[in-house]
Amino acid sequence: MKKIIFLIMLSIFMTYGCKIKKPAADTMPVTEQNTTTGQAANFSEQSTWLLGYFTKDRMTRPPHSEWYLKGYEGYQWDEGAVNKLTVISKDGLTIKIILGSWCPDSRREVPRFMKILDLWQFPPEKVTLIGVDNEKLSPVGEYEKLDIQRVPTFILYKNNIETGRIIEVPVTSLEQDIVNILTKE
Repeated sequence: MKKIIFLIMLSIFMTYGCKIKKPAADTMPVTEQNTTTGQAANFSEQSTWLLGYFTKDRMTRPPHSEWYLKGYEGYQWDEGAVNKLTVISKDGLTIKIILGSWCPDSRREVPRFMKILDLWQFPPEKVTLIGVDNEKLSPVGEYEKLDIQRVPTFILYKNNIETGRIIEVPVTSLEQDIVNILTKE
């Protein structure tokens, strides 16, 4: 009986989203239809992954523009939380966004987060984007110090000291979680 329970728990654990490490060959293809070419992009394919440092511009070009623009333009933000953000000083603030372009959670949350940053008028040069593979590794110096377990991970810094993180999904909403982190609520 213990073996059966163990096997059931193991199979649930191994199929639970972007939280665990799975080799690319073992993942189901994640595709989205490219409306420009009519071809589907397979985000499980390593050739589509965004790895290392990259700019927001990379997400606005195919194949990533399909998920990025849809998520960015379609996000309905919490106006009250965004209004609270506008009164928070951006002095000394920086943000690191660690994402897997192969991960549905990253493809959902990152465009929303970028929309919030634009509404907040957060300086783009103070945002660092880091792409990881499906084992949460990236060819970035001192990356291991970030201790990334799940993606996306949004890390907020004040004067180069980590203030807080939003890991994988927000507790309330992205914008409210940012307010809570920066105001220590």
